[in-house]
Parts: sequence; structure tokens; C-alpha cells
Amino acid sequence: MHLSSLTLKGFKSFASSTTLRFEPGMNAVVGPNGSGKSNVVDAILWVLGEQGAKSLRGGKMEDVIFAGTAGRAPLGRAEVILTIDNTDGALPIEYTEVSITRRMYRSGESEYEINGSSCRLLDIQELLSDSGIGREMHIIVGQGQLDAVLGARPEERRGFIEEAAGVLKHRKRKEKAIRKLDAMQVNLDRVGDLTEELRRQLKPLGRQAEVARRAQSVQADLRDARLRLLADDLVTLRNALNKELADEELIRGRRSEVEAQLGTANAREAELESGLAQTSPALARSQEIWYQLSSLSERLRSTHQLAAERARHLSTPLPEPPPGRDPEALEAEAVAVEVERAELDLHLAGERDRLSAAVSARADLEDELRQAEDELVRAARAQADRREGLARLAGDLQAFRSRAGAAEDEISRLTAAVGEARTRAEQAAAQFAAVEGQIGELGDSEQNLDARHEAAVAAYEATATEVARLIDAEREAERHRDAWQARAEALAEGLHRKDGAGALLAAEQDLSGVLGSLSALLRVEPGYEVAVAAALGPIADAIAVRTPRDAAAALTYLRSHDAGRSGVLVGGGAEAGPIESWPSLPTGARWVRELVTAPSELDSALAVALDRVAVVSEITEAVRLVEIHRRLRVVTAAGDLLGTHWSFGGSVSGPSAIEVVAALEDAQREHAASQARSARLQGQLEEARELAARRSGAVESALAALHESDAAHSAVAERLGDLGTAARSAAAEASRLEHSREAAERARDADLAGLAELEERWQAAQVAPSADEPSTTDRDQLQRAVARGRQEEMELRLAERSTEERSRALRSRADSLHRAAGQELASRARQEVAVAARRRGAAIAGQVRIAAEH
Repeated sequence: MHLSSLTLKGFKSFASSTTLRFEPGMNAVVGPNGSGKSNVVDAILWVLGEQGAKSLRGGKMEDVIFAGTAGRAPLGRAEVILTIDNTDGALPIEYTEVSITRRMYRSGESEYEINGSSCRLLDIQELLSDSGIGREMHIIVGQGQLDAVLGARPEERRGFIEEAAGVLKHRKRKEKAIRKLDAMQVNLDRVGDLTEELRRQLKPLGRQAEVARRAQSVQADLRDARLRLLADDLVTLRNALNKELADEELIRGRRSEVEAQLGTANAREAELESGLAQTSPALARSQEIWYQLSSLSERLRSTHQLAAERARHLSTPLPEPPPGRDPEALEAEAVAVEVERAELDLHLAGERDRLSAAVSARADLEDELRQAEDELVRAARAQADRREGLARLAGDLQAFRSRAGAAEDEISRLTAAVGEARTRAEQAAAQFAAVEGQIGELGDSEQNLDARHEAAVAAYEATATEVARLIDAEREAERHRDAWQARAEALAEGLHRKDGAGALLAAEQDLSGVLGSLSALLRVEPGYEVAVAAALGPIADAIAVRTPRDAAAALTYLRSHDAGRSGVLVGGGAEAGPIESWPSLPTGARWVRELVTAPSELDSALAVALDRVAVVSEITEAVRLVEIHRRLRVVTAAGDLLGTHWSFGGSVSGPSAIEVVAALEDAQREHAASQARSARLQGQLEEARELAARRSGAVESALAALHESDAAHSAVAERLGDLGTAARSAAAEASRLEHSREAAERARDADLAGLAELEERWQAAQVAPSADEPSTTDRDQLQRAVARGRQEEMELRLAERSTEERSRALRSRADSLHRAAGQELASRARQEVAVAARRRGAAIAGQVRIAAEH
């Protein structure tokens, strides 16, 4: 397989249709600077599927289309046809000649064809990848690439070899599949994050719903009990009123009795609620223990079944392996074969010695035969000369003398013609050098333009990379902003109260004096939200009002609208003692009152609620502090409240309203920061895009200058081509004449040599006496001896070759017998190990099954 031809139409400097024919072997493209040699290599690279304009020394792919010159308009398309000779079938296609066509229009459209049929770029890459001439298989080696390959590290050389071997196609498919898997993993991670976030939000909402359902049930029972009590009281009072209208004191006594019964019922109600709160954790623990025991029972049953099945499987005996040959017999047979091969090697050495002696004898006989034949030829020639006669020798001598004179005249004429041709060639070469100096200056200018274009392209690519980085950063910032916004919305949704407190907040416009939710009004020092919530207890979820009258109005509203229950913190009131009057705290402990900031209306209420309440890190510190100061209440950072007569704590089932508010404020701050960062990145992105647009203009300007330089190069190259043609024509004529003169000189020298030989023969024929015909007896005997020596040598060589073949066959048989013996031993050892392993596995499985049954 080889390149047959390359046709270029409108590709770079090749405006007209140009076809280059290639032959098998080495082909060279020679020309001055700027004549388009590099464009031929670019055309081959382009038709094989190159997609990078920078690899083709351009700024964009449309630059490969002929841009026009001062005397010719630009073209609208570029086309390259590469024809490959496929007579050896190297390409996987049923054609002996394969033509690959690539066509591109200025509108950006591209077309690919294989033998005139439209196809995709992928089809061409697949066709060429298995033959080793793909676009990225190092078939085109540019300047500096050989040094890069020779100086590459071993792992880099391995990459070159793999690409040349056709591994690139499979590697690209693998990379594409890996990219798809990575994208799928990113999507799965995002779905997992969203699911986890929703799961975290569902747990608090579920607990709140459960608490609301239990509260509704208790409130319904409470209403029924109150209604029954009130109906009983109403009947009793009516009977008492009808019977004892005259005795008001008895009625008042009866009223006191009813009020006492009501208090007893309320106490009973409180006792029932306390019992319900105490039995709920025990019930939850019992359910959890039952679930764990059920899981253990199921696992034990599965283990028993698995152990029984494994014991049954391992107890089944293995099938007997097929009988093999005895390893010792195989080893003995191999030793016998090796002994026979050693004897054969000794016999082979003797045959080689006999062969060397036969070759030496045959060479000596051939030398003697050659000498005898030379003597016979000389004698026969002398006899023939004598028979021809002196007349013919005289005629030949005269003819040679005539030809020698004519050759001298022809040499003189050709010498003069060579001088004239060389003079014309030197004049053309001088003009060519002058024009070549001009193109050298243009070449230096083009190098500067290339450097300018490459610098502009590098700057544009750096800016484009920065734009891509800013786009990714902006998307990341938007993602963080959306995540924090979603978290803030979820936390804000969690703050919407569904109990009595929620009803009061919803009716805030109808109720005067309502300040709002206490959790929203408080500002807690970060890190102490759990401790403050534990110190406040139920007050943390209360609604703050200004006066007791406002509190009474709020409670009346809840009762009249059957909206549930809610705690109310009343502002104002008596002032608590100053903090200075409280006992001093040890290092690391702080007063909870110092950690909380609230509106001025609630200062006194919070001071009373947090009177002598301290916060410490660990519960051991709280115990020591309570033992020292009996009147203090101490809360830990984990939310455990410890006092002399009352303590409260344990695990927290859900965040308090204060913690939710703090988390909401953190989420809002993070959202604001992410939004600011997104805005800042948007500004930087706009600046980077403007810079990229300016640098893109610089690339276009450098490319236009490079095209102008190419047009100037083309004009000078045409002039240089004409001068080169004239110089080559003169040089070719001089070379032709020189060759003709050399041929004439060689003919003259040959005639002179023939003349000298004829003169010697003439003199020898004149002085030598006549002789008889030479005898061929000795030569014939030597010929027969040489034939016998050659026959003997051939027989010895055949015997040596046969002995060598037998030796190699014996060596192969011995090696085969040794391998068979080793394989038989290894097979028997593996069988014994497998049987022992199955016995141990069966015993272990039986023990596990027995243990699971008990």
C-alpha cells in the first residue's frame, strides 16, 4: 500500500487544480522558500481529518481556502483528493484504489467522500485506523518531533507505539464511555444530595406533625371531659336551685364543693398528661428492642439454612480425575531421549568435520580448474590470431586509428558547447540568487508575522481559558446560592407554627400588644443556641406580649377559637436582682443572661426566666457548680439543665425554634455572600469576554497580514520559478553535453585500448611460431574431480541437516516429557488440596449448622 496521487483544488496557495503523482518508495518535494512545500503536507494532514486550525498554521479552518492574490480573486471552496493504492488489501475495503475526498466551503460546511460516496469523518477515521495511517498515528513527522520522540521518557514512547499500533480508536471509545460515566456519577451525587436534604427536612416535619396529632387528641379528650363535668355541674346546680332557692349559703357551699371537684379533675388531668409523657419513651424503646430481636432471628435463620446447604454441597465427593501417566515413567523416558540426543550430537560433530574437509578439497580443485581453463583460453586465442592472418589485424589497426581521430574532433566540439551552456547557467543562477535574496527578506518578515500570529493566538487561548474558568466559577457560585436559598426557605417554612403560637402570630393584627415569637426576637451568641433553648425550656417557643392584659387577651382568643395552647411571655413586671449580686463563676462558665439580647420590653421577663442560670461546657462542671451554689441552675452546651430540685436533658429529638432561627440567619448570610460572589464573578466574566473579543480581533489582524505576506511570496515564487526553470534548463544542457563529452572520451579511451591490444597481438603474431591445438585432457580430469567433490559436499550437507533435525526433535520430545511429568505432579497436588479443603469446609459448615439449631 502506498500513496498514489494527491489532487489540490483551491487549498491555500494551490488555486488551480494540481495533481501530484507518487511512486512506491521514497518521494521528495523540492522547492524554494514560500513555494508551497508545507502546504502539501498540510493538505495530506487536512484530508485525513485534522480539525485544529492551529495545526494547519491558521487561525480558523476557513483559512485553508485560497484567499486570492493581486491578480486572482479568492475562491469559495477548498478540495483535496488523496488516492491510495490498495492492491495489497491493507485497507478493509473491497477496492484496489481508494480515494478520500474532503471539501470545505467558506460558509463553514464540510463534505467527506470515499470513492465518490458521501460519508462521515468517523467513517474515514475508522477506515484508516487499522492500517496505521490515521490522522493521529505519527505518519506526518514535523520539525522537532523526532527530537521529542528520541528524548521522550519510556512511558511517552509507549504512548507513541500504542497510537501507531491503532490503540487510539479504542482509547477514545473508552474515554468517551468514562466521560459519560463521570457525568452520570455527578448527576447521581446531586440526586443523593437533594434526597439527603429532603430527608433531613422531612424528619423535623414528621416529628412536628406527630406532636400536633397527639396535641389534638389530648385537647379533644380534655374538651370532652370538661363538657361532661360542666353538664354534671349544670344538672346538679339546677336541682339544688329548685330545691334550695331559699338557702343561698347552701348554694355557695355547693359551689365551693364543685370548684374543689374541678380542681381535683384538673390535677388528675395533669397527672395523666405526666404519665403519658413518661410512658412514651418506654414504649419507643420496647418497639426498637422488638425490631432488633426480629432482625437477629431472621439473620440466625438465614445462617442456619446457608450452613446446611454448604455442608450438603461440600459433603458430596469430588469426581475421580481421569487417570494420567506415571510422572516417574515420563521422567525416565525423557532421560533416555536426552541420552540418545547426546549420542546424536557427537555423530553430528564428526559429520561437520568431514564436511569442512570436503569443502576445502572442493575449493582447491576449483582453483586448479580455473587456472587450467585460463591457460587453455590463452593458448586457443593465440592459435586463432595466427589463423586469422596478418591482413585482418592490419585492417583493424587502421580502423581503430580512424575512430580515435574522429573521437578527438568530437571531444573538442563538445568542450566548446559545454562552456557556452555553463555561461548561460551562471547568468541565470546570478539572477536567481538576486530574486532569492528578495524572498529571503520576505521569509524573515513572514517569520515575524508567524511569531506575531502565534503570540496573538496564545493570548486569545489564555483569555478563552480564563473565560471558561470564570463561567464554571459563576455556575458554582449560582449553585451555592441556590442551595443556601433552598435551605433558608426550608428553615423559614419550618418556623411556621401550626399550634396555638402559630394562631396568635396569624392573628397578630387583631390582637394588640403581641410582639411576636420569642425565638425570632432573641439574638443569641453563636454556639450557645442549644444551651439557651434548654435554659428557657417551654418559654423558648412562647409568644411575647407587652402586658398581662395583652396575655389575657391572647389566651381568651385561643380558647374562644379553639386554636390550641401556647405559652405567653409577658414583658415588663418586676426586675430581677442585678448580676453583680449573683455568686462569681469559675473560669469557662458564663451567665446565660449575658448571652441573650432581646427588645427592651422583654428585659425584665428574661431576667426573671434566666435568673441565676449559668452555662458550662460539660455536665461534670455543672455538677460541681450546683454543689457549690445550691440556688444556681446550670445548663451545658449540649442542652442538659441541672438544678438542686429539678433537672432536665437527654438526647434532643429535634432543633428548637432558637436553633432554627440561628440556622436560618446563617443560611441567609451564606446566601447573601454567594449572591455577592456571583455578581462579582459576572463582572469579571464580562471584562474577560471583552478582552477575548479584543484579542480575537488581534488574531484576525495578524492572520490578514500573514495572508498578504503569502500573496507576496506567491508573486516572488512565480518569478523565482521562471528563473529556476531557465537555470535548470541551461544546467541540464551543460550536464547533457558534459555527459556526451564524457561518453566520447570513454569511447576514445576504449578505442585506444583496443588499438594497443591489437598492436600487441600483431607483434605476437609476427614473432610467435605456429603450434598445435592445445590439449584439454587435464581440464576435463579437473572438471570431473570438481563435480565429484561438489556431489560429496552436497551429500555431507544433507546428512548434517538430517542429523540436526533429529537432534531438535529429540530435544523437543525431552522438554515435552519433562513438562508432562510436572503437570501431572501439579494436577495430583491440586486434587489433594481441593479434597482437604472441601472436608474442612464441610466440617465447619456442620458445626455452624449445629450451633444455629441450638
